[in-house]
Amino acid sequence: MKSFVIALVCGTLFGAGLHISGMSDTAKVIGFLDITGQWDPSLAFVMGSALLITTIGYRLILAKEKPIFASVFALPGASYLDRKLLIGSALFGIGWGMVGYCPGPALASILFGYTETVLFVASMFGGFILHRLIFK
Repeated sequence: MKSFVIALVCGTLFGAGLHISGMSDTAKVIGFLDITGQWDPSLAFVMGSALLITTIGYRLILAKEKPIFASVFALPGASYLDRKLLIGSALFGIGWGMVGYCPGPALASILFGYTETVLFVASMFGGFILHRLIFK
């Protein structure tokens, strides 16, 4: 139960941050990606701030012997680029550029009930299922 509450608090904080920063506004995201038109650089500051905070946070947290709510750190094992990572990254970028959503903001925005958002999230979960079926 404790891990559920922690996940709920973290998810709520993440969703609130996405909305406050404008990352869940597809028009703002598309404006950021439109470097030859009406470019909106504000999301670059959001991403830069997130990168700075993450870099400092990782250094502080990984200096500890173990996490607060777990017995060991769960860090990624792979440190190389492979075909699946590159294809997945390309698909992510194409989807983000076409629609203006990535998974986090889409899930945070689904509560608004917009048809486009619901279709995006349904397609995203369909992709998850398709991936599992193909790469079983």
